[in-house]
Amino acid sequence: MDQAFHDAMAAGYALDEPSIVLGGPMLGDEVITDLRIQVALSMLNRHGLVAGATGTGKTKTLQLMAGQLSKAGVPCFVADIKGDLTGLADPGDGTNPKVVDRCQSLGWTFEAAGHPVEFLSLSGKLGAQIRATVHSFGPLLLGKVLGLNDTQTSILSLVFKYCDDNALPLLDLADLTTTLRFLGSDDGKSVLEEYGGMSSASLGVLLRSIVTLEQQGADVFFGEPEFDVGDLLRTTPEGAGIISILELSDVMDKPSLFSTFMLWMLAQLYDDLPEVGDLPKPKLCFFFDEAHLLFDGASKALLDEVERTARLIRSKGVGVYFVTQTPTDIPAPVLAQLGNRVQHALRVFTPQDADDIKKTVRTFPMTDFFDVEKTITSLGIGEALVTVLSPRGVPTPLAATRLIPPDSLMAPLDPSRFQAAIGASPLTTKYGQTVDRESAHEIITARISAAKQVAADQAGADPNATPPPVMLNPAQQQREIERQARELEKQREAAERQARADQRAEAAAEKQRTADERARQRSVDSAIRTGGRIVTSRAGQDLIRGVFGTLFGGKK
Repeated sequence: MDQAFHDAMAAGYALDEPSIVLGGPMLGDEVITDLRIQVALSMLNRHGLVAGATGTGKTKTLQLMAGQLSKAGVPCFVADIKGDLTGLADPGDGTNPKVVDRCQSLGWTFEAAGHPVEFLSLSGKLGAQIRATVHSFGPLLLGKVLGLNDTQTSILSLVFKYCDDNALPLLDLADLTTTLRFLGSDDGKSVLEEYGGMSSASLGVLLRSIVTLEQQGADVFFGEPEFDVGDLLRTTPEGAGIISILELSDVMDKPSLFSTFMLWMLAQLYDDLPEVGDLPKPKLCFFFDEAHLLFDGASKALLDEVERTARLIRSKGVGVYFVTQTPTDIPAPVLAQLGNRVQHALRVFTPQDADDIKKTVRTFPMTDFFDVEKTITSLGIGEALVTVLSPRGVPTPLAATRLIPPDSLMAPLDPSRFQAAIGASPLTTKYGQTVDRESAHEIITARISAAKQVAADQAGADPNATPPPVMLNPAQQQREIERQARELEKQREAAERQARADQRAEAAAEKQRTADERARQRSVDSAIRTGGRIVTSRAGQDLIRGVFGTLFGGKK
């Protein structure tokens, strides 16, 4: 064995803290048996990627990591697309010739062990059923899942606000659909004016988006009882982390359902978990098998949400691991957040495959010991190129690694054993029975029916009869009180305006009367002054003597 290679591997992967072991470094066909390629538990919240062509051992690597994490007391969540990972519940077969040969080549002592497992299901057929309410998604996250633009998402926020104000629980998609249709009706439009209104075109977009989501199977996911993400963080009384396996083999043809759930669960964990910074070991590790299903056809807003969650959830103590065929399946902004990498063999069958390999090779650290492009196409089953983050936060040297076998069963559980495990799960009891309590759909439907009945009764009744009182819920009563208060305020303001107008009219009339009196007084004064002038003038005196002489018979 090349001593320089041995020394480089020893310096890069020697640890003095708890870790999980991946395998032994190899150069060519020779494996170093006195060294281990390992990852410190404290660095497993830096996220990671397990990639490789079909049949190269990706799923067994996931099984290996999840089993060791469980032993270390770290709960795990595993998305099992094909049903291959149910074997985590039972011990492996130490007599299997392939297992024996692998352990001998690595100098590894095999200790078979099963792990505490909970089986979950989105349909309820393969485990405890997982559900979430529409309300817990919220308008922003649901808008991203539905692929809505900013304007349509704001209208969805308006609908959520209306339901909050009127005590209308949004639990499933039927609640949301019924509410939208009511607000788009003639009766609902007047109610919605207080919130800003909604165009019929926007209503149509929202309803069509919901129908599309329903057709892809998401209707079974929305409802109650809602899954508590705290159930993913459990350990056994002995301190082993419980592995929650989401069985997706019955819904793998419905990627929107799968991606909707994953996005919701990550968002719930991010919202619920406190900031913890760097821990000695993660609080939870997520493994997304066939991760390309999470990103195929996803909108930019959805990708932005995944990127944001992957970037920020590390500080909550959660590690996220994507398992897929090629690194190019993962969007570049998300790939940039992944600090730990296990790259199984890639195969070249098409020009696109060749381009993908060249892109992948450029993302690995430089090495003097391998021709990375040649090595990545010649790795065998259960072998991989590994580089992880050291406790100092720097990438370890690239190591061609022969992986140790998982200690659990590398095959699906026997069907009877699988069903027995589901039946014994406390989560099956907790989430098995659907709860269909009164929510927006039932409440709105009942109100519309009652209004139609009242209208029908009134149409056939005495027109002079007093109509029956309308029963209002507390929110409606409050709005009616506020409406009446506004009407009273309007009437008061109108009365004040009329009083001011009357005062102005009275003042104008008083002013006119004063002006008329002044005009008459001026006329009298003018007449008096004119008469005085006449009396004092010569002509006036002669005139007066003539008048008096005529009256009294005087002579000249």
